[in-house]
Amino acid sequence: MGDTETYTVTGPDGDEESFELPAGLVDVLSEQGEPATAVVSDVVVQAMAQQAHVIVHHSEGDVPEDIAEMEETAAELFEERFGQPLEEALGHSH
Repeated sequence: MGDTETYTVTGPDGDEESFELPAGLVDVLSEQGEPATAVVSDVVVQAMAQQAHVIVHHSEGDVPEDIAEMEETAAELFEERFGQPLEEALGHSH
């Protein structure tokens, strides 16, 4: 296995989880001068918004209202962070 870098996420209640990524991968995904933590945070926001979208719009049956609201908030946070609607980034709308 190649070299790795450790990142840590801290939750609102103080729980922490550390994880390894291949050394240099975050640099590959970053724009010049962008901090590594911003890149990792961007990926987390993107992944969570996409997963919420899949749960609400691509699962069978009705979705509970609270989960639909979470998906809406995730999409709003995505747009605030990246300056474009999630549906545009995903290439489709519902």
